[in-house]
Amino acid sequence: SENERLLQANNRELTSSFGYPDNAIKTSKYNALNFLPMNLFEQFRKLANAYFLVLVFLQMIPQISSLASYTTVIPLMVVLSITAVKDAIDDLKRHQSDHQVNNRSVLLLVDGRMEEDKWMNVQVGDIIKLKNNECVTADILLLSSSESHGLAYVETAELDGETNLKVKQALSVTNDLEDNLELLSTFDGEIKCDLPNNKLDRFTGILTYKGQKYLLDHDKLLLRGCILRNTDWCYGVVVYTGPDTKLMQNSGKAIFKRTQMDQLLNVLVLWIFLLLAIMCFIIAVGHGIWQSKIGYYFQIFLPWENYVSSSVVSATLIYWSYIIILNTMVPISLYISVEIIRLGNSFYINWDRKMFYAPKNTPAQARTTTLNEELGQVKYVFSDKTGTLTQNIMTFNRCSINGKVYGMHNCHKRLIKKYKKVDFSYNKLANPNFLFYDNTLVEAVKSGDKWVHLFFLSLSLCHTVMSEEKVEGELVYQAQSPDEGALVTAARNFGFVFRARTSDTITMVEMGETKVYQLLAILDFSNVRKRMSVIVRTPEDQLLLFCKGADTIICELLHSSCKDLTNVTMEHLDDFATEGLRTLMVAYRELDVTFFQAWRHKHSVAYLSLEDRENKLSIVYEEIEKDLMLLGATAIEDKLQDAVPETIITLSKAKIKIWVLTGDKQETAVNIAYSCSIFEEDMDGVFMVQGNNYETICQELRTARAKMKPESVLESDPTNICLPMKPKIVPDEVPKGRYGLVINGYSLACALEENLELELLQVACMCKGVICCRMTPLQKAQVVQLVKRYKKVVTLAIGDGANDVSMIKAAHIGVGISGLEGMQAMLNSDFSFSQFHYLQRLLLVHGRWTYNRMCKFLSFFFYKNFVFTLVHFWYAFYNGFSAQTVYDSWFIACYNLIYTSLPVLGLSLFDQDVNETWSLCFPELYEAGQHNLSFNKKKFMDCVLHGIYSSFVLFFVPMWTICSSECSDGKDISDFQTFSLIVQTSLMCVVTMQIALKTTYWTVMSHLLIWGSLGFYFCMLFLLYSDGLCLMFPNIFQFLGVARNSLSETQLWLSVVLSTVLCVIPTVGYIFIKPLLFPVSVDKVGARQLPRIRHCMKYPVPPPKRARLKRPSFRRSAYAFSHQQGFGAIITSGKMTKLRSKKKDKLLRKSHLMLVSHHRFQASSQTSNVEGVERDSVGLPPARGRVSSCPARLPGLSGSFQGVTCEALVGRGGSRGERA
Repeated sequence: SENERLLQANNRELTSSFGYPDNAIKTSKYNALNFLPMNLFEQFRKLANAYFLVLVFLQMIPQISSLASYTTVIPLMVVLSITAVKDAIDDLKRHQSDHQVNNRSVLLLVDGRMEEDKWMNVQVGDIIKLKNNECVTADILLLSSSESHGLAYVETAELDGETNLKVKQALSVTNDLEDNLELLSTFDGEIKCDLPNNKLDRFTGILTYKGQKYLLDHDKLLLRGCILRNTDWCYGVVVYTGPDTKLMQNSGKAIFKRTQMDQLLNVLVLWIFLLLAIMCFIIAVGHGIWQSKIGYYFQIFLPWENYVSSSVVSATLIYWSYIIILNTMVPISLYISVEIIRLGNSFYINWDRKMFYAPKNTPAQARTTTLNEELGQVKYVFSDKTGTLTQNIMTFNRCSINGKVYGMHNCHKRLIKKYKKVDFSYNKLANPNFLFYDNTLVEAVKSGDKWVHLFFLSLSLCHTVMSEEKVEGELVYQAQSPDEGALVTAARNFGFVFRARTSDTITMVEMGETKVYQLLAILDFSNVRKRMSVIVRTPEDQLLLFCKGADTIICELLHSSCKDLTNVTMEHLDDFATEGLRTLMVAYRELDVTFFQAWRHKHSVAYLSLEDRENKLSIVYEEIEKDLMLLGATAIEDKLQDAVPETIITLSKAKIKIWVLTGDKQETAVNIAYSCSIFEEDMDGVFMVQGNNYETICQELRTARAKMKPESVLESDPTNICLPMKPKIVPDEVPKGRYGLVINGYSLACALEENLELELLQVACMCKGVICCRMTPLQKAQVVQLVKRYKKVVTLAIGDGANDVSMIKAAHIGVGISGLEGMQAMLNSDFSFSQFHYLQRLLLVHGRWTYNRMCKFLSFFFYKNFVFTLVHFWYAFYNGFSAQTVYDSWFIACYNLIYTSLPVLGLSLFDQDVNETWSLCFPELYEAGQHNLSFNKKKFMDCVLHGIYSSFVLFFVPMWTICSSECSDGKDISDFQTFSLIVQTSLMCVVTMQIALKTTYWTVMSHLLIWGSLGFYFCMLFLLYSDGLCLMFPNIFQFLGVARNSLSETQLWLSVVLSTVLCVIPTVGYIFIKPLLFPVSVDKVGARQLPRIRHCMKYPVPPPKRARLKRPSFRRSAYAFSHQQGFGAIITSGKMTKLRSKKKDKLLRKSHLMLVSHHRFQASSQTSNVEGVERDSVGLPPARGRVSSCPARLPGLSGSFQGVTCEALVGRGGSRGERA
């Protein structure tokens, strides 16, 4: 079908008839057969290469060619060959990568047995087996697993950059297949599902098996790129393969990115074509006039060729002749030289030891060689948060318990060596990696402080963490979020060890004593509630409710007697927040048995309600979550990567704006923005855009604009006047103050759909920093494209997961963080490294150097070619416009390819205007690249004018020098060959001196390339004009003895010196006068800050301490909560109970025996006949249908309810996991 995919398990014949691709991936472009034709086709799509190919054919026409064809063929062949070799090497690497992936092994079910096969041979409908820690081969529908209830745990770091585990669950009907190969071989389920798409969190389908239909969703799909964790094995049927998998769909096609410099070069080459055509037209007109007035009457000495019938025909032929002669105005080696320069500067990035991350043995890598100079022009950086700015590692740093603060303040971290680490050796179950630096908290625990014990008991009970103990005493926690894991680990180290759980018990080890708590209910987290609670029965038969959540929510639920303690704790929370810590309040309540029985009955009724179920549950939760007693607050550090705040401060000084685009919640994103110095405490304001309709969002944006720049809302404002014009470009505006902007994904979507994008962009661009939270991958790309569309700036996107790939590809430059969070972002990036702070070195050092080198190269390259070519133009006026060349043919062939190529490449690879220390100490130097000041259309016109002047000097000075001149022996030297030798020697001296003046960083290699090339020219001169070659090949080498005779004359050397001096004087004057009259940032730095720079080089200045200002009006509550709603219900339903080893079973049996000695709580409503609780879904409203009886557990409450039934629904509809 055009709208859905159909497949059947274990039926390759059927699925192959649909033409689904196999599981092989291909990122390479060529193979052995198509490389040559395809590569040549791509190269000749470049305008310059096609132009020179046409010239080769023109030079084969004797009527118009005055140059040998080898003068164009040789350079063209060299250019094409170098480019082809480079493309072949790049594609060979892609082939090797594809081969490695496609040849991984996988277990495939074939004829009732498991056989090892290669990934590339897997097809849609195959059943495969995955083992623990194996990468998922293709997108597969989970059939069964080693865990109870068909659960499987996967790590999705490769897809979304998150290292916490995700839970997948098979349908119960397929989970019954278990690992029985006979049953799996006979499984013939038919699947109808979505067509391949790039939506990572979307999948819908229907499984038809044994006449029944079952709804499928993304919770039952294992995606390629995920890694199976904590699951011994699982089986799945392949749904999507190879290019159809969501991983490859997100990777998309490789986007060819062109730099602004490339676009400028294309425009300039067209200008040069136009100038060339005009010059040739002028010469052709001149030739026609000369032929009609002089040449026609001079045919007795210069007879016309047979094919020339008139001066018009002759002028037409001369036009094409000069197209050939002046072809060097369009430099054939320009593009290949640019590629070589980019390649060389890419190696500098790869070789940079200061961007090498030793812990992961990962160097920085330039994955493309076409964008280097654009690194020096970046204006906007779009960054992911988790795994990019942060390490996605949470650490328990501080806490407030009963009004007392414990833990080390962030400002003391640099003195950490002076503080003694807490010794947890008294606790055999402690995590050895946990660090804490305040011994007073341990002393409080050991002394039996009631509030401290309750605080840690709350942390060890109120969570959804799963515990694994494969080796006795070695606990491994699998948390849904890293902050949950940090809290439970902290409680574990202080003596309150969460050891195991079942659906209705939690086993604890408290200060060495094993205790079992009966889990009565979990009041699950939601984005509205911003809290979670658990109700437990203690071994002492006491009912307790423990609650943790956002302080803004918990404060409203506290008992009135906690007022004083609340005020003190809120002050502590303010301190924690200003340190950039994620805060969480902890409270508890003792419950009366009678009250709880009544509440439990209300909960059952609310949960089983058919209408307004969520609202009724919230009301029931609020009845019990009140009159809480405050225990304290936690402060977790979402650990930033090294030197992130310092990096962002440095980039801000370079006028680079940082926007954070994250899928995380607003509180966390804002908190990280302050921690990273994107937002600062002393800012004039932070605007929150949270509207959900056009009117609200428009009002919020206009209010923000009015505050930042009041005149910007007036129609008379220049910005508002120019915006209706086309093309629409949003100009830079300077706000009156420093502001920040926070916008969520829903508001952003409304703004983009309701034509508020320009309003949004104006506000965002005036802000110091922008935080976009709750973003989808598509929205990340849309934000980048919005800036690209309306701002003439270079954008850079940096991320670490597959959900950042669209953003990375949308930006001008994509940077991938390689390391812990997967490889997809890195594989789709242009540059990659392991730490965010390497970005400042990539931009401010390598980017700025490469940009400056490229600009110097282009200026000099165009100049030397104009000087070389325009001499022919002046000479035309003295040879009757007869297409006679000034230079020897061999000089024409070697000028760009040999004589001047190495000096200009040396300049482009080794030159530095300032060293790396200056570049990092003075980020302001970076601004020149952002405004493209070093090479633009104006600079190009300067090159043209300078070239015209120099060519004029190089032609007329030698001509006037040898005109009517004689040698010392009285012989005439005013011949063509001597004149040609003087002009080309003067030209070589001039271009050598010009490049020497442009060089600001001299090395041994610079001297060797610049002066060595000039020396090589003279060596080649005597070789090519030697008697031997000229006598052996008189038709090819025609300047017999010219070098030996001419260069011995003094007046000729005086001519060379005079020409060189006259050509160099404007450049020297410009170098001295420009810093005085038109200084740029680098000139100002060199003049005013030299003593400071030298001091910084000797004594590096530590980062300044920034005073934190408390702002109660905008206190941040980045509560440490990143759960998925419904997770608690899965636990209490028993579906998270994992199959355990014999040792763990023994421990659980012992725990249950302990429970028998205590009074068991019985629910007031022991039995009830309820219709509509489904078997394979959790926390979902029931639907009507035919009911088949089976015992079930009510999600959210623990304990069995006899008579509660599950239903199998007939027909379509219902919730996930239903049998439709």
